[in-house]
Amino acid sequence: MDTLQAIRARCSYRGKYAAVKVLREHLEKIMRAGLAAPSGCNKQTTSLIAVDDSLVLERLHVVIQPPIGESAPAMVCVLTRRIVSYRNKCYAVQDYSAAIENMLLAAVSLGYQSCWVEGHVTDDGEIGRRMAQILGVPDEYELVCFLPIGVAEEPCAPAQKLPFAERAWFNAFGRNG
Repeated sequence: MDTLQAIRARCSYRGKYAAVKVLREHLEKIMRAGLAAPSGCNKQTTSLIAVDDSLVLERLHVVIQPPIGESAPAMVCVLTRRIVSYRNKCYAVQDYSAAIENMLLAAVSLGYQSCWVEGHVTDDGEIGRRMAQILGVPDEYELVCFLPIGVAEEPCAPAQKLPFAERAWFNAFGRNG
């Protein structure tokens, strides 16, 4: 699958996953795609943990509330470190966002689906911190997201997007032509 096809085929999959193992070599390719993403001032603030052990997945899903991706045979947990760089700025959010999008596209290109699960991981419920404890993540890292990875059991339709002309223009805001 070429890159543009993968972009169009990607969706936020929240359905059931088929009982098909995600190959370790595919998890590695997905993570390598994430780590190949650009990083502000090359600080490389993003780190990743792939989980494909069913017992570890069970322990993680106990703390993930509301439940999401519980039938996925694997997940990638996204970690960040808040490292100050150029002009006293921190680009950790941009870094891990770029890594996540690369991984979502890599997953689709390998025949899997996923979903960027961040909102309730980083909210006041401390889900990310509890997941990090299960995985033995050092305190200087924050677990900010996880991506369930697996073969979609149901069709995955990308979200409806507003027309191009309503969101993208040439040479000035609102101008096409």
